[in-house]
Amino acid sequence: MGAIVWLRRDLRRADLPTLAAAHERAAGGEVTVCFVLDPAFFDTAGAARRAWLAATLLALREAYDGHLTLLQGEPAEVLPALARARGARSVHVSTETEPAGAARDARVRDALAEVGVAWVETGSSYVVTPGRVRTREGKPFEVFTPFARAWREHGWRAPAQEPPSLVLAPAAHAGESWSRLEAALDAPGVPDLPPAGEGAALDRWRAFLADGLAGYATRRDRPDLDATSRLSPYLKFGVLHPRSPLADLEAYGGPDAERFITELAWREFYADVLHHHPESLEADLRPALAGIRYEDSADLVEAWQQGRTGFPLVDAGMRQLLATGWMHNRVRMVAASFLTKDLHVWWPAGARWFLDHLIDGDLASNTHGWQWIAGTGTDAAPYFRVFNPVLQGLRFDPEGHYVRRWVPELAHLSGATAHEPWAVEGGYAHGYPERIVDHGAERREALARYAEVRGAVGSRA
Repeated sequence: MGAIVWLRRDLRRADLPTLAAAHERAAGGEVTVCFVLDPAFFDTAGAARRAWLAATLLALREAYDGHLTLLQGEPAEVLPALARARGARSVHVSTETEPAGAARDARVRDALAEVGVAWVETGSSYVVTPGRVRTREGKPFEVFTPFARAWREHGWRAPAQEPPSLVLAPAAHAGESWSRLEAALDAPGVPDLPPAGEGAALDRWRAFLADGLAGYATRRDRPDLDATSRLSPYLKFGVLHPRSPLADLEAYGGPDAERFITELAWREFYADVLHHHPESLEADLRPALAGIRYEDSADLVEAWQQGRTGFPLVDAGMRQLLATGWMHNRVRMVAASFLTKDLHVWWPAGARWFLDHLIDGDLASNTHGWQWIAGTGTDAAPYFRVFNPVLQGLRFDPEGHYVRRWVPELAHLSGATAHEPWAVEGGYAHGYPERIVDHGAERREALARYAEVRGAVGSRA
């Protein structure tokens, strides 16, 4: 009797509870480990995301010593067929809580039941599965700080160990599928990717622990410094489970370790919010801005997408995104504020662009990060909080190193002058574009539009 492990957002071999569960259910029989190239995801994802998934799966095949079956098609069709071919009586997965993934899993579960194959869920991509942490009244948390407190009190299991007698089934031949992955790596628009796979993720984490954790609390907002863990692309597909860094951090104390744990808690919080509010993917979580006037200027949005706004910090971030599939979090906030507050564009347009290009694009974190900036989400910043892209640059990139790296047209400007080329003679000498909007004027316009909807809400009260 065999069992199947269907990997999704848990693309690793270490610390994988589903492997142990499948091994136990198989009772000494073979365990088939598989991944399904689902056209609903793979064919619609941006080039960067497809490439990062491809690189991750190719590294995963090595981690499983070649024993990784790669399928293509609708999961509800190909998985029952695989179960029949392998004589498997159970399919094992990590719990999926994102809306589309949960709906897909329901279809697969029903299809497997029709052929007598059990569906077994063990663990999730998070240290605490979304939906489990609730208030004393049994309601979902709507604010981060009490969620984080309850999340810590709930606790989490230690990293799982691989069964010592695990027997992996040979991979089914799928040359065409693997060729699609190799083609995805060579597709136009693919950025420079970091090293893929569990080994690379652990190397990055260990290097950060040794050299980066000290000072993290005060340096993490500096895009000009290599002061963040850069684990997010690995967490995205579960190449590294957040249990592993949390377990290592138990040996550390102080504000730096606490700050890192808090950042992981934000990721878990946003996943919990999305679980309870799936409609928030395309709709304002809170109606605070219902009826506000938005703009739809294709030319201005394209300038933002391509890093041609004339605001150096915004442009540096957007160009970093296109070149690497990643952007520093502080700069993400500034770029998001510019789109929603300076260009007056509804946040989903920006959220979709980020997801298409970010290799670490976590659906929940991305969506609710954008909603926080827009003023429509949880812990929502007041709408009148408009990030000043120049002041943000001067504060968090004080010597202009980050801007000069990603905006070569400003490389001739020294120090902080890189943030204000309009104030320096010869600032535009190398073709950098002039500002597409007046920030001060657009800030006032944003406040005026906010006042309009606040007045409308008040008049209905």
